[in-house]
Amino acid sequence: MDDPGQSAPSPSQAVPSVQGKSGLPSRHTTVGPERAPHRSFLYAMGLSAREIAQPFVGVVTTWNEAAPCNISLSRQAQVVKKGVAAAGGTPREFTTITVTDGIAMGHAGMKASLVSREVIADSVELSVRGHCYDALVGLAGCDKTLPGLMMAMLRLNVPSVFLYGGSILPGRFRGKDVTVLDVFEAVGANAAGAMSDADLAELEMVACPSAGSCGGQYTANSMAYVSEAIGLALPGSASTPAPYESRDRFADASGRAVMALLDRGLRPRDIVTRKSLENAAAVVAATGGSTNAALHLPAMAHEAGIAFDIFDVGKVFRRTPLIADLKPGGRYLAKDVHDIGGVPVVLKALLDGGFLHGECLTVTGRTLAENLESVHLPDGQDVVHPTTRPLSPTGGLVGLSGNLAPEGAIVKVAGLRRLTFSGPARVFDREEDAFAAVMQRSYQKGEVLVIRYEGPRGGPGMREMLSTTSAIYGQGMGEDVALITDGRFSGATRGLCVGHVGPEAAVGGPIALIEDGDVIEIDAEKGTLSVRLDPQEWAARRERWQPRRHAFQSGALWRYAQTVGPAGKGAVTHPGAAAEEHVYADI
Repeated sequence: MDDPGQSAPSPSQAVPSVQGKSGLPSRHTTVGPERAPHRSFLYAMGLSAREIAQPFVGVVTTWNEAAPCNISLSRQAQVVKKGVAAAGGTPREFTTITVTDGIAMGHAGMKASLVSREVIADSVELSVRGHCYDALVGLAGCDKTLPGLMMAMLRLNVPSVFLYGGSILPGRFRGKDVTVLDVFEAVGANAAGAMSDADLAELEMVACPSAGSCGGQYTANSMAYVSEAIGLALPGSASTPAPYESRDRFADASGRAVMALLDRGLRPRDIVTRKSLENAAAVVAATGGSTNAALHLPAMAHEAGIAFDIFDVGKVFRRTPLIADLKPGGRYLAKDVHDIGGVPVVLKALLDGGFLHGECLTVTGRTLAENLESVHLPDGQDVVHPTTRPLSPTGGLVGLSGNLAPEGAIVKVAGLRRLTFSGPARVFDREEDAFAAVMQRSYQKGEVLVIRYEGPRGGPGMREMLSTTSAIYGQGMGEDVALITDGRFSGATRGLCVGHVGPEAAVGGPIALIEDGDVIEIDAEKGTLSVRLDPQEWAARRERWQPRRHAFQSGALWRYAQTVGPAGKGAVTHPGAAAEEHVYADI
């Protein structure tokens, strides 16, 4: 339909100059007479000649209606776009997928979770490449969406700013703050007869009262803290809860910041270095964060061409004190950190203690230390402690290795009273069988539950085991058994639970050779994971071992299993920046 109020641009307005877009990828879709068809599409969406002549900034969200984690992202993206436009850019919004772990948990859907991280990174890469965007702002909420977007930023290496959608507010149940973890653990309590069906129903209806990601220091908040520590997010943006309208200030500022980065030519790989990766690992350790960081940080490093594996992450974990008393191992939630000043308070405490590299650049164009100059650790609170008075002298996570995990493993120790465990193995070849045994209470105190063939290739997809571990805790057995797996654990998992055991069972790793009754020894103080077995028996079992065929012989999970690498190196699916012959940002 004609709009008499809008006139067509004059010929002189319709062709952006080469000089105005020199060196920018969007020149390939907007500049010169040969791009007249491309500009026709842009005019069809209401862009002016001036807007077409400006830098194009992709604004990508992982918005969907699967869960509260991502539900507020679309609204925040509109404010980001205003910030981009106010600073002289032309925002172009698009979305990518999300697999929300809270919905996928405890059934075969969880096999899609880690795979989605790669699909997110790949789809953002393809959208940006296909449409020749010059810069990127990414908004994410649930677990894998955060590393997925940051991986894409590093892969593309266009000026980029990451923005977390924010944490959920705590629920209230009978006078105390609760999260979705309380609901997962209540399932175990209900099975054990310690909670009625009516009480469980009451809890499930109040545990998640708003938009936002899970409220403890689980994977989403852990990776949000990483985004600030590593320098890809604006200071303070990671800790403001999702429902707060004050998030708009960070959204607008992120849009303006990406234009400043574009003007300066400051790119993600200028910001993400080995030292900034160490900063990221330190903030996870200091807050008792998610074991999944030991998977995501190596994957992000891979996109920047930096060798940084599970053992490198573990070294930082070991030398960093635990200073934040956060759930699941502690007492407080993400909102409590926000109330005392947010992530910058944690970073400043670590910087003052000498546990961060303050010289690392950030998306503000300033160093981490410069960003934190005016930040102080508040008195009169015990959410975050100074490093001179830590909750523990070493971080809340520990890397393990030994004859059961030559390629490493990871365990969260924040809040644990017992750091060593020795007991007979009880072996399960899939999570469903282990969960059924737990719900039937057909396991014993002192056992080490082994869940295998759940690794990146063997699952495929490296599922999280929150339903199983929460049921154990809900039954009051959290300190009485241990669990090891070549799969993963949720950031909400607590108890002596060892994940990422490598090599995984599917490729014949030692975990594939374990039998019921073998004595497994876990020592989180020494950092070891081993089994008592003589070499002759090892050799005999290896001779008998045969690879297993999983049930996913087509589709996305099949393709993932063909390409995915070991968990200790991030479970990545392509050769990474070390092998690239061109960088998208330089096209």
